[in-house]
Amino acid sequence: MRRKIVAGNWKMNKNVIEAQQLMTQLLEYTMSNKSNCEVWIAPPSLYLMMAKDVFENDEIGVFAQDISTHESGAYTGEISVDMLESIDADGTLIGHSERRQYHGENDESCNKKVKLALDKGLIPVYCNGETLDQRKAGQHFDVVKTQTETALFTLSAEEIKKVVIAYEPVWAIGTGETATPEQAQEIHAHIRSSIAEKYGQEVADEVSILYGGSVKPDNAKEIFSQPDIDGGLIGGAALKVEDFSKIIEGFN
Repeated sequence: MRRKIVAGNWKMNKNVIEAQQLMTQLLEYTMSNKSNCEVWIAPPSLYLMMAKDVFENDEIGVFAQDISTHESGAYTGEISVDMLESIDADGTLIGHSERRQYHGENDESCNKKVKLALDKGLIPVYCNGETLDQRKAGQHFDVVKTQTETALFTLSAEEIKKVVIAYEPVWAIGTGETATPEQAQEIHAHIRSSIAEKYGQEVADEVSILYGGSVKPDNAKEIFSQPDIDGGLIGGAALKVEDFSKIIEGFN
């Protein structure tokens, strides 16, 4: 059975006091409310050890927002998989659209990062998705399939089952635009079909695919009800417990 997940990407937000307050509020919520999904957060790297301390009983999964393609060395500002392993982090985002847009991330580098994460027992959350121009040109199916193949299809069947995919329609991130549940389901089904072509349906049915396009409290339940959507990678709404908790309750 595929795992159901609501993951919050904090991006570059919150000072240390605000971060601690938000973590404490999230802990209180999860301790008081039974959810039907796993809850993960990806705070700025500065707060990863704090998060592991706050969530010491693993109530909430703690993920980095990115990792280096290098294991160690003279790479100022980078975070290695060994560093994440040493603090018992659960995993990392890889290939987020903002990393692609602002830092030149591509699917070849994502492939390296996915392999490094898996080698250390970390969960890679691989992000893909098309731009507005690509969607308008009718290229979205081909774009997402190529991204998935390049970044993931060098993995074994057992390895790819450990990967979580987050489909991000880039045109719907931070724009107020949201793909309809039907549009999101269509792409999720296409991604799963691409995996099935390579690895077989049984393997494809074990891969969790999250939707990362402006999930909100008022649309979460409908989006999560789609058969190939296994949760969400949440941006802005993850910064407020009242919004994030309502999204989590979309699985109830």
